Amino acid sequence: MDRAGGTNINNMLLVVLSVIGIVVALGYWFLEKRKLADREATVAARQTDADRLEAIIKDVEQYQKRKDSLQKRIDLINQLKENQKGPVRIMDQISRDLPDLVWLDRMSITNGSINLSGRGLNPNAIANFVENIKNDPYFEEPELGSMSQASVTPPVYSYDMKFHFTYAPKDGTTGTGGAATGTSGTGTATSTSTAPGSKPTT
Repeated sequence: MDRAGGTNINNMLLVVLSVIGIVVALGYWFLEKRKLADREATVAARQTDADRLEAIIKDVEQYQKRKDSLQKRIDLINQLKENQKGPVRIMDQISRDLPDLVWLDRMSITNGSINLSGRGLNPNAIANFVENIKNDPYFEEPELGSMSQASVTPPVYSYDMKFHFTYAPKDGTTGTGGAATGTSGTGTATSTSTAPGSKPTT
């Protein structure tokens, strides 16, 4: 009986230990499964956030592209406006420097360089025009190409001259012409002809 009782006890211990082992294994399995589910949920949440941020980044990139395209159009429009106003401002400034008895026949503007030709009733008046251009804060040193007598009766002298211009006054002050800052690359040609003793209109 004692031997049989000991065998039963051993069998019961084995059963109990087996049950405990199974319970522990099941508990560990459920715990790991729970951890795996939590990790998958975290990964899914982060993926959702990543997808949302990626969509936002794409929207921002598209917005930036549209903004850059619009800015280029605005810059182009502003540049065209400045180029259109350039010859008008230059002509206005030259008309202020043009003395009596001198008039213009032709003027061209190419890459910041002004070439003009005209006539005057005497050399002194033409010399005064050259001096006015020289003293104008918006023009560089003028170069008088030639001056010759075009007719004897009445005495008329022809001349041609070239110089560079800038919208920023050389002395840093605001000139009498009221020109404003702009681009100096205007490539527009303007021709004008006025009666002796008068100034060209703009």
